[in-house]
Amino acid sequence: MASVFTNHRATWGKRALALGAGAAATALVLTGCAGGGSGGSGDLNGLIIGTTDKITSLDPAGSYDNGSFAVQNQVFPFLMNTPTGSPDVKPDIATKAEFTDPTTYTVTLKKGLEFANGHKLTSSDVKFSFNREIKINNPNGPQSLLANLKSIDTPNDTTVVFHLDHADQTWPQVLSSPAGPIVDEEVFSADKLTSADDIVKGNAFAGQYVIKTYKENDLISYEANPKYDGVLNKAKTKDVTGQYFTKETDLKLAVQKGDVDVAYRSLTPTDIASLRKDSKLQVIDGPGGEIRYVVFNFKTQPFGTGQSDADEAKALAVRQAVADVVDRSALAKEVYNDTYTPVYSMVPDGLTGAATPFKSMYGDGNGAPDVDKAKKTLSDAGVSGKIELNIQYAPDHYGSASDDEYALLKSQLEASGLFTVNIQSTVYTTYATERTKDAYPEYQLGWFPDFSDADNYLSPFFTKDNFVQNHYDDPTIQKLIADEQEESDKTKRADIIEQAQERQASQISTLPLLQGKSVAVAGKDVKGVELDASFKFRYGTITK
Repeated sequence: MASVFTNHRATWGKRALALGAGAAATALVLTGCAGGGSGGSGDLNGLIIGTTDKITSLDPAGSYDNGSFAVQNQVFPFLMNTPTGSPDVKPDIATKAEFTDPTTYTVTLKKGLEFANGHKLTSSDVKFSFNREIKINNPNGPQSLLANLKSIDTPNDTTVVFHLDHADQTWPQVLSSPAGPIVDEEVFSADKLTSADDIVKGNAFAGQYVIKTYKENDLISYEANPKYDGVLNKAKTKDVTGQYFTKETDLKLAVQKGDVDVAYRSLTPTDIASLRKDSKLQVIDGPGGEIRYVVFNFKTQPFGTGQSDADEAKALAVRQAVADVVDRSALAKEVYNDTYTPVYSMVPDGLTGAATPFKSMYGDGNGAPDVDKAKKTLSDAGVSGKIELNIQYAPDHYGSASDDEYALLKSQLEASGLFTVNIQSTVYTTYATERTKDAYPEYQLGWFPDFSDADNYLSPFFTKDNFVQNHYDDPTIQKLIADEQEESDKTKRADIIEQAQERQASQISTLPLLQGKSVAVAGKDVKGVELDASFKFRYGTITK
């Protein structure tokens, strides 16, 4: 793994060439949709949804990112789902779902379910869907959400019994998450990812929509699925086209001209402020929940060999010193015009159990940086001289404001006199793979929650087999996560969640920076754009 980092260092200071590759595609997309808001089929009632969010994989076992889930959420069914306007899950393609004992969750499927291709959807497909995620164990997959799953029984075609390792009150929500799409076992491979072409050709969909044509990160055409039989309403618009843009400025221009009906993820804070003044448009604000943070790779960060207690102490001191000198308020104001706010825990404000340990433990104790404290922390650990940090980020995925965000972060760290900082951007399709191969010692990630609960900001990051894959493995926080999942008393559970945050803050596997909200921009003639605490963006509610 060390050799991966050594080879990768030759690329520092060179912007990824692939960033320019999407420009021509974007121009083609804009040309193709000129004429103001008709769907790809020519249906004047069709919708065009524009985004810069990249797709990692159409196969649910190969992705755990918002761009991929935004597509999967339209076309795959779930056992549990969140009705529009609610954060609470209900049975989707099921008639009943309940704990039959503390570690057993039993789901009864609706009878006569079918995929769009005519294949029957039974309990066998459900078992297959979850088991393949665990078996494939893709580095970018959502299987960390299934860490508590022990086994699955299917006594008949309509009954699914989940056996859990320990009691877990969040399990119904897990079934509505990116780990929850149900796929067709006659189309999908049991032990490897299935290509997007095979999925689309197999018409292996049973959600509100089916995909008619698919060109990854360029153009997707959807059609309402008449066979969908779930908790959501039938799709209100038959034809929807998803169009992908390389730059936020192009997305802004497209929604201003009416070439897309809805722009969702992501526009810059400056663009959003400008679009609010456009009388032809509406800006829809949704609840918070998104966070932005820095990950430390415990093997490749400075002193990250893990070969001695002294090295581990020095590595921790480096992370703590970074936490001491970061100025979140400046990042929020100067880069994001306060559309993001400082966050001092991986659990954002507004959720039960949210605390602020990074505020009380680092800097001056009130959210401001403290360079003298950082110097003492490093000196006490035996660290001398300037520390080199190589920080990677992905502006094509997290927005072009990331350029300014990480330039300012670099400036803050170097102004302390303690660090020399190299920043490097990489196109996200490469980034998503490389970050799991120890290529990046420190790097940017963002989080858009799977469901509205503090556990979703803990278990995906800090369980043993977490999706971050930065070699953080702490039995104490793992037990705290298991305990909060089991605890049914709300007050006691909130206390355990606070303890878990404090434990993580003392070790700094990840450094939380900013908390944001969801925003969509649409034409005045568009209705039904719903941004709610389910954190799912659905096309089926939208009309024009």
